[in-house]
Amino acid sequence: MKLPIIKHLTQFIEENDQDYLVETIEVLEALTEVSSLKEEELDVIGELISNLYGALEVHKSIQSGMEKKEALNSFMSRVLGSIDK
Repeated sequence: MKLPIIKHLTQFIEENDQDYLVETIEVLEALTEVSSLKEEELDVIGELISNLYGALEVHKSIQSGMEKKEALNSFMSRVLGSIDK
């Protein structure tokens, strides 16, 4: 996951609608079922899906009243904390 991408996607949600990200995730998940995809291509799609889900989580925190910067930092702390375990 990359914080600048999640931040950009969060801004996109604020300017548009989170439904765009949800639908994009559905399309990317459907693409992962293509049997001819190479491992590297699946990795890229997986990274995109992770960033999209991350942006949705950050947006959810912002909707709950958290400041945008705090929501981003909190999310990344949770991600990094789960990696360290």
